[in-house]
Amino acid sequence: MADWIIPVFLVFFLAQYLVETFLTVLNLRGVKAAGDAVPAPLAGHISTETAGRSSQYTLAKGRLGLAGDAYHTALTLAVLFSGILPWLEAALAQAGLRGPHLFVAFLAILSVALGLANLPFRLTMIFGIETRFGFNRMTWAMWLKDRLKGLALSAALGLPLLYGVYAFMAFTGRWWWVWLFCFLTAFQLAMVWLYPVVIAPLFNKFTPLPEGELRTRVLALAGKAGFRPRGLFLMDASRRSGHSNAYFTGFFRPRIVLFDTLLEKVSTDQALAVLAHEMGHYRARHVHKALALNLAASLATLYVLSLAIGWAPLFAAFGFPAPGYHSALALLMLCGGAFTFFLAPLAAWFSRRNEYQADAFAVALSGGKEALGSALVRLNDDNLANLHPHPWYVRFHYSHPPLLERLAAMEALAPATGSGHRPAGA
Repeated sequence: MADWIIPVFLVFFLAQYLVETFLTVLNLRGVKAAGDAVPAPLAGHISTETAGRSSQYTLAKGRLGLAGDAYHTALTLAVLFSGILPWLEAALAQAGLRGPHLFVAFLAILSVALGLANLPFRLTMIFGIETRFGFNRMTWAMWLKDRLKGLALSAALGLPLLYGVYAFMAFTGRWWWVWLFCFLTAFQLAMVWLYPVVIAPLFNKFTPLPEGELRTRVLALAGKAGFRPRGLFLMDASRRSGHSNAYFTGFFRPRIVLFDTLLEKVSTDQALAVLAHEMGHYRARHVHKALALNLAASLATLYVLSLAIGWAPLFAAFGFPAPGYHSALALLMLCGGAFTFFLAPLAAWFSRRNEYQADAFAVALSGGKEALGSALVRLNDDNLANLHPHPWYVRFHYSHPPLLERLAAMEALAPATGSGHRPAGA
């Protein structure tokens, strides 16, 4: 056995936990110190009452996150070093499972067990924090129905996928990782098509956006942007949550989906500005670039896995009697994040850069900054987003720039794109 394997893993694993905890504590201290203070640029547009609720919401989520991170860290170490994984492997083999059946059963049981172990924190978030701040609208019956649907869907899609993964790992020779990458890429692209037309409707109702001013103006805006949507839909998000949003789904000609909660809270001009922002993502090919980066990361991960999968000391260090495909993927699932978490700031920076570009596109398309700026203020207000995030936490975790940074970037745009931003209607 290579005696250095466990110490090196623990150094990276604990470093991840300590860095994440430090950043969260730093962020929460800043939020607590700010209290109900409203940042000067937003004075008169966000009330001190809303700012205070935003701080309390951020603190509640952050404290639950700290507890969850500590629990997850302890749970992961227990799973890795208690001997339960080798025991599960032996128990399944003793039950007569071999080859692909052992592979699928081992990974399915591990995934379900970890999901159940983390369930208390999910329930606390939904029925505790989200309910306390007025966002949750789900009943226990609705939640249970969603979970049963999700479990059935995971079984219907996940189990055949696992059998396919095993087949590529076991039967395609030395270059299995390349073949598996092609298979997983095809599966991911298929899911891009399958999600909006088959999966999402299992959980929400999607109705065509009714005829009227908003639909007419959205189509006109899309035409101006050279954007051909596959459809305009309204989603009944209000059945489950009070949070508001809009999104595009699809790869080549995406669907435009608006939460019904969004239309309850913003004006037509503001909704158009939000959609123009989403159009900016597609015109700049942000979705395609992000997919390309994700695929490159997947290929690199599979290559590293191909190097490690036959290295017996790695498996012996965690108690496995011999290398195995199922144990290799289990170790990747439990240990991989410790060696890649330092890439999080780079991924977050890439995402924030895309958001700035989409904002600039939206401002240019709509001919002014006010609609998008006021929409961002309103959404930040309604969703109780943090008004005082710590810069280090932002750089490490935020996929979207904080509100004040987005407004400042819009203000710095050339005057030709519109008049100066004055948040309105917040």
